[in-house]
Amino acid sequence: MTSKTILCIRHGESTFNAMAPGSGGDPLHYDAPLSQLGRQQTAKARAVLRDVPIDLVITTPLTRALQTTAGLFADHPSSPPILVQSLHRERVENSCDVGRSPALLSKEFPSFAFDHLPEVWWHTHESPDNRGVCIEPVELVRSRADEFKRFLLERPERLIAVVGHGTFLFHLIGHALANCEVVEVTLKG
Repeated sequence: MTSKTILCIRHGESTFNAMAPGSGGDPLHYDAPLSQLGRQQTAKARAVLRDVPIDLVITTPLTRALQTTAGLFADHPSSPPILVQSLHRERVENSCDVGRSPALLSKEFPSFAFDHLPEVWWHTHESPDNRGVCIEPVELVRSRADEFKRFLLERPERLIAVVGHGTFLFHLIGHALANCEVVEVTLKG
């Protein structure tokens, strides 16, 4: 049996997170960025992670995760490589979960590599609702979580930080995370 130590990190609060609870609906923040509070949460978590010897960071291509990753790991003493990977993207169920093309992302985040991603890397296989959102079935998220777990277990690194999203991380580890919460888990396969 193989095992792997993973630091699961949910992104900081996004503008969608900040507005959705009070609005009673989807505020239509497509690929929502971090809010001011989200940037503060990221700075606080950065201090917690500063002395952790991380071998690799894997982040999703959603803006809030990329901003969190940049805030957490820029100038980190371990200088871990950062891999942008869409397998652990958030479940598409709201506007904030609809991504942007690699070309657009690379203009905003030139220090990250996106050239390996397809033009559309988020879920688009259902009929869009009135918001233009193709809601991803939960079964597909569970399947992606299993595939991502296998991917992590096959990696050679000993300590991997995964910057991701609440719903997906819940399906991966069975635990809900607050914004910018860091949880160490041991995956077994």
